[in-house]
Amino acid sequence: MSADGVDAFLEMLAAERGAALNTLKAYRRDLDDLGSMLAGQGASLPQASARQLGAYLSGLAQAGLSARTQARRLSCLRQYYLFLVREGRRPDNPASMLEAPRLRAALPRFLSEGDVESLLAACVARADAGAQEVRRMLVARTALEILYASGLRISELLSLPRAALERMTGMLLVRGKGGRERMVPLSARARDAADELMRLDRPLRSAFLFPGRSPLRPMTRQGFDRILHDVALKAGLDPRHLSPHVLRHSFATHLLSHGADLRALQMLLGHADIATTQIYTHVLTERLQEALRQHHPLSEHAVA
Repeated sequence: MSADGVDAFLEMLAAERGAALNTLKAYRRDLDDLGSMLAGQGASLPQASARQLGAYLSGLAQAGLSARTQARRLSCLRQYYLFLVREGRRPDNPASMLEAPRLRAALPRFLSEGDVESLLAACVARADAGAQEVRRMLVARTALEILYASGLRISELLSLPRAALERMTGMLLVRGKGGRERMVPLSARARDAADELMRLDRPLRSAFLFPGRSPLRPMTRQGFDRILHDVALKAGLDPRHLSPHVLRHSFATHLLSHGADLRALQMLLGHADIATTQIYTHVLTERLQEALRQHHPLSEHAVA
């Protein structure tokens, strides 16, 4: 194990918890940043005190870092020092009693059901369009149908192998964050669009459902963003308020508003923690309030 135990800590996260590469890189940056501050005080990362960690976090706030970034760094510190305790490197976790900054609950932005239908209806090429434009609109329709039917992250969508869709079983195996796999259902419309796209793209011999400029690689996020921008304009929507993540939020919000269970939604979205899924509870709250207005005997809107 290295002197500070950081390499072993990150290896543990990757092996035991399936931490994503970006998470590991962020945690290393966080620990390197703290280590630099401690070194300037003649201290070391493994032997830091709660007072020193508290001063470090206060410095982040004073430097203007967001509450979310501060909370992520505190989470990293808690896990790192807990790892050192379990490895017998120190007797206590100095980060365990530090308070996390309060995060403002930001409601996810989502489209109305009508906006989603307008977006999908706009994925049609003009009657006089050439082959390139026809394919472009088919790519748009297939991608949007799958995003809205399954709630995939854009990275999950663009990396979909063609083989996963060729079976067409009604369920799709998705590899998500940290390599975790989950099954998500596909609507008939999404399956039909994917089937049409695969027939059109068969000469490309690509392993991906959405090949990029080179069939050997998937489409880039930037390439998809350009397609989404154009479709939004055709649908009369503001492209600035539209993104793949907005479609994911729309999928979740509309499912809950039609009676889906929060735990089932967690599984569909691939959230490791139910707390992440609870950002959508505003929909449940609205549903409960409406039920109260409609059915409570003392409500002036109650149905007789």
